Amino acid sequence: MTRLPFILAAFALSSDLLHSEDITADVVVYGATPAGVCAAVGAAREGATVVLVEPTAHVGGVNTGGLCFSDSNQTDRTALRGLFEEFHLRMEADYVKRGVTLPYKVAEKDQKSWTYEPHVAAKVTAALLSEAKVRVLTGEVLKSVVKDAGSIKSFATVKGDTFTAKAFVDTTYEGDLMAAAGVTWTIGREGRKEFNESLAGRQFPKKPMAISGLDDKGAPLPLITATDAGPDDEGDRRVMTYSFRLCLTAEEQNRLPFPEPAHYDPARFEAVRRYFASDPKAPLLWDLYPLPGNKADANNGIGKQFSMGIIGGGNAWCEADQTGRAKIWEEHKQYTLELYRFLTTDAAVPQALRDTLSKYGLCKDEFPATDHWSPQLYVREGRRMRGVDVVTQADILTQVTKPESIAVASFPIDSHDCQRIARGNGEVINEGTIFPVRNALKRGSTYQVPYGAITPKKTECTNLLVPVALSATHVAYCSIRVEPTWMVLGHSAGVAAAFAAQQSLPVQDLPYAPLKEKLVAQKQVVEMPAASSPSSQAPQ
Repeated sequence: MTRLPFILAAFALSSDLLHSEDITADVVVYGATPAGVCAAVGAAREGATVVLVEPTAHVGGVNTGGLCFSDSNQTDRTALRGLFEEFHLRMEADYVKRGVTLPYKVAEKDQKSWTYEPHVAAKVTAALLSEAKVRVLTGEVLKSVVKDAGSIKSFATVKGDTFTAKAFVDTTYEGDLMAAAGVTWTIGREGRKEFNESLAGRQFPKKPMAISGLDDKGAPLPLITATDAGPDDEGDRRVMTYSFRLCLTAEEQNRLPFPEPAHYDPARFEAVRRYFASDPKAPLLWDLYPLPGNKADANNGIGKQFSMGIIGGGNAWCEADQTGRAKIWEEHKQYTLELYRFLTTDAAVPQALRDTLSKYGLCKDEFPATDHWSPQLYVREGRRMRGVDVVTQADILTQVTKPESIAVASFPIDSHDCQRIARGNGEVINEGTIFPVRNALKRGSTYQVPYGAITPKKTECTNLLVPVALSATHVAYCSIRVEPTWMVLGHSAGVAAAFAAQQSLPVQDLPYAPLKEKLVAQKQVVEMPAASSPSSQAPQ
């Protein structure tokens, strides 16, 4: 029997699922990611009527789906306020009320890890939306868009509902509404010359593994994506690795054993077996971050040779339909289950590593509606708009001030692997990794994000804002692509969308001064912190 995900109950949506509707609002937000939640609440607090539409059954994206280690520890947290700060303050208050002592305080803008449990994030997310009187509809897969005179009039979903608004915000990880509306986009990686970016093209910062990636017939082993990485300075359509962020525990009373994979073939991990044989100091291949409740957030290890993500497994995700995405989602789940079985049972894995990982299982008190498995695949990178402004490597590292700033960001530029290459008979190397580009404070460079980065060209669409699949190169996106930044950008996009709807103006024509005033009134930071300047934050 299929059970409805927990978030449906949290938002009491059953009555909205019974029949088709024509739904009208001032602002419609498509994609209930953390950025989408912030966009919806931000717009509602400006007095707009708001509908938040989500194609899946899950609300909250990775913040409520297992990513419980806030990436803001590598940022200048003084610039992350607004709904991002409120979200964390509310979670902190929830723990304090229950007598739980956290190892951090949100009011202290240090570099401690801010951690929380998925069900607490879901509870806070539900409260924010409910208090703002945002109508939330899930299971609404985009089918078609109707445009009139360069603006979106409405969009229809597979379920049969139609959504009409004065302004729209696309907060999907994939940029689905943007693409359907005919806005220019790209995917993958640029070449180095296109925007004069040293971190573009092929990247090989990891040490090669002294193993063969070929079988006895000379064909690539499973988990090897190619035998030729392609020209170093050219781009391609590959995206960085996707994976799950799993909430795990070793606490016996809350621990559930990992499910058995639908199929397990030890031969799939022959390259990993050879890697362990070649490196007696190989680490645990999953990153495990401690959480409240004696839990851990399991993540793909950016610095590890093999980990939780399927390199190349997400390349087709964004352009796949819902059936195709469901297949890719299941492939990632089955890979994770197979990898867990291999790492906890195979004799090739050092005993100490087998023992460490085998202690962990799924949590009984997380994701009960989806058999305790995260409902959200971590889509680290999707489509990217080509909008009014294109954010590049220079805008992140050197040309950091912008005249129409809507956010201040500072996560390091970093990318997970894009390829795994077998070089002849004796070497395998991962390609596409960009290790975190940090400044002297061990944070990313601090920079302003311009309003034009979330704005399509006026000739393409006049009432759409795109704060997640925004206009940036792959390299710049590797800094922007984390939830703290997306939440701030989503919040600003929601405020701007409400303003555009109220003034009946194209989003490209919004006067910046009153927009800035509205953002600041909602506690957004748009000015560079006093201590941040290009001279003080040279990357290391």
